[in-house]
Amino acid sequence: MQVERLKYVIWAADMGRAVNFYSQVFSGTVLKQNDIISEVSICGGVIGIHGGGEGGRTWTGLSFQVPDVIEGAAEIVAAGGQLVREPQPENGEPPHLAMCVDTEGNEIMLTRKRH
Repeated sequence: MQVERLKYVIWAADMGRAVNFYSQVFSGTVLKQNDIISEVSICGGVIGIHGGGEGGRTWTGLSFQVPDVIEGAAEIVAAGGQLVREPQPENGEPPHLAMCVDTEGNEIMLTRKRH
């Protein structure tokens, strides 16, 4: 099978708000934007954002590796997202995980590369 492109699709009740969240927080590039489907490229991957979402809480499986999950979590909150679980130190190391929710109710996580 020849795969031409891979994208992960999430739902949004407010398309503009969702596109702004992913393009601003994760320095994404908007590839396509309309009321039905939008696409944001982040670090070589594509997130498709489908309109018509109800804003309910949904686990996505999306994980974004960042240098500092505490700073990243603060950026998510500043952009209108939420934290499900505050980043916690583990075994004397800085936090490596933050469980978050975007502006549309999609649960995502931030991770830090472990040494």
